[in-house]
Amino acid sequence: MIESMAEVRGHLADVIDRARREETPTIITRRGKQEAVVIDIEEYQRLRRIAEDAEEAWLNRLADEAESEGLEASVSLEEMAAMLRTERD
Repeated sequence: MIESMAEVRGHLADVIDRARREETPTIITRRGKQEAVVIDIEEYQRLRRIAEDAEEAWLNRLADEAESEGLEASVSLEEMAAMLRTERD
């Protein structure tokens, strides 16, 4: 479902209910450009867990590779995660 900001303003409660009850996301556009998505909070939390798990797995692979290569100037997994989070913000 794709709707403009103007359309959503008139029935935001319906958009939220649709996301929650029917598990139907709504993409919101502004001036023809996709700006946001309304999804159920449980779906959002599920997607966050997937993203966090994928990031952790990736960081673990990098740490394992660095350890197997014997890199002396390597950083800890925690330091690497902190650097990556800083870059995202």
